[in-house]
Amino acid sequence: MDRFRAMQTFVAIADAGSLTAAARSLGTSLPAVVRSLAGYERELGVRLFQRTTRRITLTDEGRQHLERSRHILTALQEAEAALSAEASAPAGHLHLTAPVLFGQMYVAPVVTRFVQRHPGMRCTTLLLDRVVNLLEEGLDLGIRIGPLEDSSLVARPLGEVRRVVVATPALLRRSGVPRHPRELQGLNCIRVLPGRTGWGDFRENGRVFQVPVSGNLEFNHVWPAVQACAEGAGFGMFFSYQVEPLVERRQLRVVLEDFELPPRPISIVYPHARLLPARTRSFIEFALQELTRFRRASRGAAP
Repeated sequence: MDRFRAMQTFVAIADAGSLTAAARSLGTSLPAVVRSLAGYERELGVRLFQRTTRRITLTDEGRQHLERSRHILTALQEAEAALSAEASAPAGHLHLTAPVLFGQMYVAPVVTRFVQRHPGMRCTTLLLDRVVNLLEEGLDLGIRIGPLEDSSLVARPLGEVRRVVVATPALLRRSGVPRHPRELQGLNCIRVLPGRTGWGDFRENGRVFQVPVSGNLEFNHVWPAVQACAEGAGFGMFFSYQVEPLVERRQLRVVLEDFELPPRPISIVYPHARLLPARTRSFIEFALQELTRFRRASRGAAP
């Protein structure tokens, strides 16, 4: 039997939720889908789905095999697409999304350089501070900060960012350098709304805890809070990329590093089971090369 075709059929059934819907998505007949699944289960020696007259659901073995199958099919599609992509320059319209400030600081310049290098390309970039459903909103790819929870997406690791506490050197000289997060309770802290009473998360001896803080400045956007912090108006907690230029110029200093949570991943994500056009593949590889600064979250400074 054609194992790759059978694997494609298996994934299509899991994604569509029924044999009939899978047959429609594959452009084949229902009996062909039934035969393919039955043959694949015999070949593997396990049952992949529990089937009743009303519904079909994955077995435990089926759920485990689904993720492996998706990775295998994606790798095959990418290998085939790479052959045809090499023969032509990327062209067409690319739609992507990224978080607002990260997009302004890093993604938009990469997109601009990409279009300048490939005149046949047109790019539309949506900067949004919310999780976007790429398929529903017609987007080719997105930049995500944090763990990927949507198993329908492929994630290419771009790097890491930290959650850091910063203040100006002058403020640290006046107030003293805090040695423990609880010392922030007696200091002026700038907050970004909406927020909780606690001010970010810290870790000590394997335990995560929050520190309730207060201050005389609150903003509903990050950048004004960063600017206020750089003016010495108080302590701030931000993603490392948000203060990277200021830390590099020594206008801000990172404190309380020993209490930081593990770095958060940054990923380029795109839908599973989609044959990537040359334009999408080219941008992904270009962005991975351009944003190498995020490949590690160094201690003592923003990555």
